[in-house]
Amino acid sequence: MKFRDVPGRVATGTYILHSGIQKWSGDEERAAQVHGFASGAFPNLKQIPPTQFLKILSVSEMALGVALLSPVTSGPVAGAALCGFSGSLLALYWKTDALHEPGSPWPTQAGTAISKDVWMFGIGAGLVLGGLFSGGRRSKRKG
Repeated sequence: MKFRDVPGRVATGTYILHSGIQKWSGDEERAAQVHGFASGAFPNLKQIPPTQFLKILSVSEMALGVALLSPVTSGPVAGAALCGFSGSLLALYWKTDALHEPGSPWPTQAGTAISKDVWMFGIGAGLVLGGLFSGGRRSKRKG
């Protein structure tokens, strides 16, 4: 783990881990709410029972949070996982018309909370690109 990546990884990792822990103990009402929101954007999720969906989401969030917080997970791997997670949230945002202005990426008041996940995508992309373009490359001086 590169020192410069620590703030982004700790901020996102802690937040996502906490979110997963909170979902783990979610009741049936919470499960139905989260499942209904997700399946509205991704209809194929309707075939998963709401409580099972919430557990899967919970475990996924906890695993991602731990991966981001773990110094043994490389930046590019953690970043790719974070891009996948935040990318799915941004897809949910875009597929839910009530969350953004018609034909625009700008959020409605209801969509502001999810639209902010674009920052997580940016942190993930930075981790991937940082690993691809800064590892082992050093300028060589002649003479």
